[in-house]
Amino acid sequence: MSHEVPVTNREAEDRQGYFAVLVFPVLIILGGAVGYFFAEPVSGLSGLVNPLLGVVMFTMGLTLRPVDFALIAKRPLPVLIGVVAQYVIMPSAAVLVTVLLQLPPELAAGVILVGCAPGGTASNVVSYLARGDVALSVTMTSVSTLLAPIMTPLLTLWLAGQYMSVNAASMAITIVQLVLLPVVAGLLIRLLLPRVVDRLLPVLPWLSVATIAVIVAVVVSGSADRLISAGLLVLAAVVLHNVIGMALGYGVAALTGQPYSVRRTVAIEVGMQNSGLAAGLAAQYMSPLAALPAAVFSVWHNMSGALFALLCRRRDQQRALGAPAPDPLPR
Repeated sequence: MSHEVPVTNREAEDRQGYFAVLVFPVLIILGGAVGYFFAEPVSGLSGLVNPLLGVVMFTMGLTLRPVDFALIAKRPLPVLIGVVAQYVIMPSAAVLVTVLLQLPPELAAGVILVGCAPGGTASNVVSYLARGDVALSVTMTSVSTLLAPIMTPLLTLWLAGQYMSVNAASMAITIVQLVLLPVVAGLLIRLLLPRVVDRLLPVLPWLSVATIAVIVAVVVSGSADRLISAGLLVLAAVVLHNVIGMALGYGVAALTGQPYSVRRTVAIEVGMQNSGLAAGLAAQYMSPLAALPAAVFSVWHNMSGALFALLCRRRDQQRALGAPAPDPLPR
């Protein structure tokens, strides 16, 4: 007679979610390693970066539904808090990091571009694992992404223009082509072919991360000769930027009286960026070295997000047992 404990759907989904979030950085690191050790042949793929970014954003559009935007009317305050925090906290934190670490111009511009990017799609999985408000997470990511053609170029020009020349108009057009059009196309295809897309949904995150891994390989190949000298400085900047973003995002949600689930979601949404987009834009409009912070961010924010989710779940377990347990980030 078997004494195996049945695995619930929730437990199975949790395992799949953690597996994905923890394996994603491994795949991206492998992409970076390929770009570093095979820099010369991989650098010849630089023309594929923009089409690959379009693929990533198209897969995001396939995961969206009109109901994801209905939350804006039903709960406008948390959506507004999250999106404003996204485009205020992360760009400001990027400037602070560049000043604190005295980054050279190319790296400073790259860090700032990451801060000006919209929220990353991996944030939705992390929000689920952290027992945050997943519906809110999807809506925040969607809204910040749709605002990216306006906000990202303007903020980058304003904050990074002192370090490198930035063509905001061309960047805006590129973001419309690489972000807005593919996302809208994906959304329309899901409306027209819902059953077909529903069958593809489990595969889409893996397709997205595999594509980002190729983008990272190309980005790293362009700055492979300077990776060792700049690596530790870039890692320090990325970690500091991400931690500041998550902490301040949580703090803003707490100060505005949002429940714990929303605080967690805002922290995740603010701290996790669409670094694939930032890497592509930096490589096209700045320099290969300026794209390096985005490549490192692609790895780090998944790892920090998984750790944050684990801490949140531990807090919930302690609360269930009656022990005092504040959230991982201060109120």
